[in-house]
Amino acid sequence: MSDSALVIPGYTLHGPLGKGGMAEVHLATQQSLQRKVAIKILSKSEDQAFIQRFIKEGHLVASLHHPSIITIYDIDQLADGRHYLAMEFLPGGDLARHKGELFAPERALAIVRQIASGLAVVHDKGLVHRDVKPANILFRGDGTAVLTDFGVAKDLDLDSELTQFGIAVGSPAYSSPEQAQCLPLDARSDIYSLGVILLEMLTGSNPFRGGNYTQTVMNHVQMPAPALPAALAGCQALLERMLAKDPEQRFADCRALLAALDQVELTDPDETRIGPAVGLTATRAEPPLAPPQVKAAQAAKPRKSVLPMLLSVLALLVTLTAGGLYWQQQRQINDLLAQAEQRLAAGQLVEPAEGSAEHYFRAVLAIDARNQAALGGLERVKGARIAGFLALGEQRLGEGLLLEPVQDSADHYFNQALLLDAGNAGALDGLRRVLEARIAANLARAEQSIGEQRLLQPEDDSAVHYYRQILDWVPGHEQAVAGLQRVAMLYRDLANAAYRKGNFPGALAMIDNGLQVEPQHPQLLRMRDEHQALLSSARAAKASQASRPTSPQPAQQQEQSNPIKRVWTNLFGN
Repeated sequence: MSDSALVIPGYTLHGPLGKGGMAEVHLATQQSLQRKVAIKILSKSEDQAFIQRFIKEGHLVASLHHPSIITIYDIDQLADGRHYLAMEFLPGGDLARHKGELFAPERALAIVRQIASGLAVVHDKGLVHRDVKPANILFRGDGTAVLTDFGVAKDLDLDSELTQFGIAVGSPAYSSPEQAQCLPLDARSDIYSLGVILLEMLTGSNPFRGGNYTQTVMNHVQMPAPALPAALAGCQALLERMLAKDPEQRFADCRALLAALDQVELTDPDETRIGPAVGLTATRAEPPLAPPQVKAAQAAKPRKSVLPMLLSVLALLVTLTAGGLYWQQQRQINDLLAQAEQRLAAGQLVEPAEGSAEHYFRAVLAIDARNQAALGGLERVKGARIAGFLALGEQRLGEGLLLEPVQDSADHYFNQALLLDAGNAGALDGLRRVLEARIAANLARAEQSIGEQRLLQPEDDSAVHYYRQILDWVPGHEQAVAGLQRVAMLYRDLANAAYRKGNFPGALAMIDNGLQVEPQHPQLLRMRDEHQALLSSARAAKASQASRPTSPQPAQQQEQSNPIKRVWTNLFGN
């Protein structure tokens, strides 16, 4: 269903954010608070159990209050019967879009800490998430990680009906060994999944992902946690415990995991740079016994120790080695920065994925997480992307492509800019002008419909339809309100015209149509009451006349005795 046909009272729809097998997500503005929200709409389904799980997900997440758990604002039902959730809009995208990237250890551990703190709240409620994966970790504009998609979350004290039939629920590449084998799960299964994500952020790959489902499952069951590079040795013990095959060997819960995260000591990158010589200690074996005359000669001749010289040579070697590594690292960084600048100048901002400006700047940060040139470069990439989206939005707006095609419209490009910068003034102004253009187009269509006498019908191409659509977008819009009042007055005029022709049923039909447009229109309400009173009076008079003997009367007297004609004349004239 297109956004132009989709109507959710209280929300202004801007465009789709994504679509899965059972639900679609749209970006919208909640009109009462003028805030951006994401609306997850369940696809039509005859499976009541699935619908109840969807509703349960909304109530479940709404009961969880934590900065790292997505916030639910509303749970309701569309006019066509589908259910929807209105939730917090997270403009930073998901972790899955960074697949293959190397994260600085500090950043990777910060993400794990945030998600673990949210999972602690989930587990305290007696629940297990069961689908912790990069696609379900989203980011706010400030970079905060947020856990979402609790569609398969399950009470710990209930057996999953899916598990009973040997069906594993979750994502195989991040499933715990017990989850892959359809065994009972607890909070430690989520900790394992989070461990796989940590490994992927630190190394850039998920070694458990096999060529097929069976191989992936076997890897989770059999493959031990890999050894991390020496620079990441501080994370090794933490990772091995999170990825233990036996749940009993993992952290008992997320609070224990959080405590362990606080104890992780990362190697200072500056330690690999040129610094003071490292102090060394040496041990020497006792020399063999020498003949007495040799000993005497040695005692008579003072010996110069070679130890200070050895220490100096070793110190020099350490210094030169460290210096060589430092300059080698600097050359690598400079090469990556040059590649990034070249791609930026060519407009290759994020594509191709492995050869874009963003890719090379992030590769620099994987080596030096505080590199200012790379951080500034990513900001310039972001700025260029926003500028490009705004330019395309303006172009499509000028062409009148407001909402369609969905992926190539003004609305789409302005919203893409907002995904990168939620408060971008240019994008917000662009969406405002898109809405104004849509309103102007509907006002023009309404005028055309009035000119062609399409006041109330057909249902999706009438003046009333176009005015009401505007009011869905902007409640209380003055021109739309005035338009509906105008249509109601036109029906009043049509009713009077029908009365003048003596077409009583036609007049009543016009009154009823007008009241469909404006149910509280005072003139139409009065006309309907008068019409009903007229009919009641006429029927009573006719019944009274029918009960008396009849005799021939002149035509003029017959006209005067006609109760309907007489009441009509008194009310409306000849």
